[in-house]
Amino acid sequence: MTFHSEPAGAGRTETTMNKPLSHLRVVDLSRILAGPWATQNLADLGAEVIKIEKPGAGDDTRQMGPPFLADERTGEDGDAAYFMSCNRGKKSVAVDFSDPRGQRIVRDLARGADVFVENYKVGGLKKYGLDYDSLREINPQLVYCSVTGFGQTGPYKDRAGYDYLIQGMGGLMSVTGERDDLPGGGPQRAGVAVADLLAGMYATTAILAAVQHRDRGHGGQHIDISLLDCMVGSLVNQSMNYLVSGQVPQRMGSGHPNIAPYAVYPAADGHLVLAVGNDAQFRRLCEAVGQPGVGTDARFATIADRVRNRAELDAWLVPVTRSRSLADWTSLLERAQVPGGPINRMDQVFADEQVVARGLRAELPHPRYGRVPTVRNPMRFSATPLEPGSAPPLLGEHTDEVLRTVGVTPEQLAALREAGVL
Repeated sequence: MTFHSEPAGAGRTETTMNKPLSHLRVVDLSRILAGPWATQNLADLGAEVIKIEKPGAGDDTRQMGPPFLADERTGEDGDAAYFMSCNRGKKSVAVDFSDPRGQRIVRDLARGADVFVENYKVGGLKKYGLDYDSLREINPQLVYCSVTGFGQTGPYKDRAGYDYLIQGMGGLMSVTGERDDLPGGGPQRAGVAVADLLAGMYATTAILAAVQHRDRGHGGQHIDISLLDCMVGSLVNQSMNYLVSGQVPQRMGSGHPNIAPYAVYPAADGHLVLAVGNDAQFRRLCEAVGQPGVGTDARFATIADRVRNRAELDAWLVPVTRSRSLADWTSLLERAQVPGGPINRMDQVFADEQVVARGLRAELPHPRYGRVPTVRNPMRFSATPLEPGSAPPLLGEHTDEVLRTVGVTPEQLAALREAGVL
């Protein structure tokens, strides 16, 4: 098998080539969410992302349902919505790299790649010759990113790490949930996999920084992304509150430890979010409800005063919020220029006029499912707009196309497929 790499942009559409990262080729050995979230970002930005999957099974998230997409022709269950959420714009290559022939294919792809992303256990790829040290020998310019639960060093480095576990160990669940002295009190997991998503975003940022460093003539490098590191690094004010004061932050339900009123309050017909971020906004709120004197009350005049006197503030505010409907509050707060509004269900989110105006929901053509929904990448560029790319791929959809770029002949493809390598 002779390697002959084509440029990263070879055979790609004009839409893709107009994106910021159209010059990059990424080999993606990551699964589930953290790694695929990073590589979906890179794909949205125009990189050619080659997703390596196990023949016959693929990424675990293909089976993580229901819900599943239905085959347009047969109506049978296909890929799970979970898989579709984090694999847009990629090319799927089904190859078994536990086989030496599969290892050679992945190495040939890495030889011509800019970026390599994996989320196997520490040292897990060494026996296949796909670890950083092995690939650096054939491609010194490679930016290699490892995403693990606990990182490449330390006493926990060999442990498996999952989002739920990391939310607990990393401190997020200690400050998420209702107060322990109230009904329903206790630690809560966030409603989405924030540890995975944060790790994916940090990985994206680190990869782009390393590519810039390489392009200035300094060569490739190994990036070590740990879910635990990213979780602890994202605790923001909660961690600094502890480090500065020595006081351990507690769960506060929807409340905020450093700002008030900044929480959920009862309206006449539902729940109202008030996010009053400064003193001028609080005074405008008081004026809007016909009680301007509260805005200058010594107990409530500043953010610090309102935080210290939170119980008295809520004793005044709760009857006020209960006196109006959500629709009335939305209108009143908009006129007063005070941040606040309803808590939308998912159907209400995608029906919201602002979400509709921003085009956050899109649909992409798919060879098996007809058209599939997707959520548009929120990054907006004036010169290189990120129009949605291709739908998440079928398992092995691009195997032949991609392997031809590394010199695999039709005869070799047939033989590899017969042997179960592809």
